[in-house]
Amino acid sequence: MGKLRNTIMQLHHNENGFKGTYLPPSVDPFTDENRGIRITDPKCIFMQGNYSICVANSPRRCSMVNKLIKSMYSWRGYHTENTIISSRDPNQLTLEASIGRQVVGTLTIGSDSTEGLLVDALYGGEIMALRAENRKICELSKLAINPDHGSKELLASLFNLAYIYGRIVEKATDFVIEVNPRHAAYYKRLLGFQQIGETRTCQRVNAPAVLLHLDLDYVDREVSGLAGTREPKQRSLYAYFLTGPEEYRVAHTLERYVQASLN
Repeated sequence: MGKLRNTIMQLHHNENGFKGTYLPPSVDPFTDENRGIRITDPKCIFMQGNYSICVANSPRRCSMVNKLIKSMYSWRGYHTENTIISSRDPNQLTLEASIGRQVVGTLTIGSDSTEGLLVDALYGGEIMALRAENRKICELSKLAINPDHGSKELLASLFNLAYIYGRIVEKATDFVIEVNPRHAAYYKRLLGFQQIGETRTCQRVNAPAVLLHLDLDYVDREVSGLAGTREPKQRSLYAYFLTGPEEYRVAHTLERYVQASLN
């Protein structure tokens, strides 16, 4: 547990298969075993163990997520003024993991558009090279997990839902992410990212960063071979990902949320 706690903290910056519960867009109540609170939340899309994952697409949810980001980033000495998420950005989807009423994790997925990506500010050349190859890029940002409530399953679930949204809903071919150079090895080992940008200073958080890239064809292969296995000796997070049929059910729910938010 101590090693996992350290892994979760370092990732900040920027038995029978993984059978989580898929929650359809209709209102589905569930009970939080820790607090005994009966919750009815149409924005929750996934449950596993004692946590649920929702789309943070309201001012109230964004406010709670921003508090977690500020707390985790400031603890690492990062600036937080430019890490605010908003429910108004149509090119971003923010996932919010909660235990009961407490937000314990978040990850934002940004889709490439005419407005560009956050990574363009620091790695415009590298991103333009991918675009020149007709790649559809999504960026991951604002990962934050409260280490007191973190687990390998929760971390995997956030990345899994980001992959489902990016790959199936947005038809992405590549993920990119800026991370502190000290933490790059974790992304490489757990998810297979490769470094494509040298160390530079990220002005948004006033910290060094490198650009990592993930070809989603590689993820497809890893998920095909490992999803649902939860092999104890397997370090890869892909062993905790959902299997194909579950992926598409969650993708359908995410797509409906996105369409609803545009109306």
